[in-house]
Amino acid sequence: MKIKDNKHVYPVVITPPKKGDKFFLVYVPDIDRMTQGETFAEALEMAQDLICVHAVSLQDSGQQIPAPSMVEPTREDDELVSWVAVDFDAYRRSVETRAVHKDVTIPAYMADRAKKMNISLSALLQEALKDKIGLPE
Repeated sequence: MKIKDNKHVYPVVITPPKKGDKFFLVYVPDIDRMTQGETFAEALEMAQDLICVHAVSLQDSGQQIPAPSMVEPTREDDELVSWVAVDFDAYRRSVETRAVHKDVTIPAYMADRAKKMNISLSALLQEALKDKIGLPE
């Protein structure tokens, strides 16, 4: 189920810990991957992370991200089905924080004026790009 832009909702199947076990197991059928968490909430967070890592990896290699199923997956009697919301763009922003150097060319009078006003051209460019490409502050 797609919410908007790069936001989606994926179904997951959760197996509660069996006697003597410590972890909730989470299966994400749309990507055929599993993860786990010590609590139900942690298991859902781990599923969210797993889906995002997998999707970003696929995007980076030029592959399609599997679309989320629109129907509830099959499960055993002791398993639960939940839905995990993911935002691939927000995830990418949270993990790709390295800075890259880019040369820009501006007229000398603008550079001089900005310097006198203590304006950081790097910060200004970042703000302008965020606004232009529609990223949140």
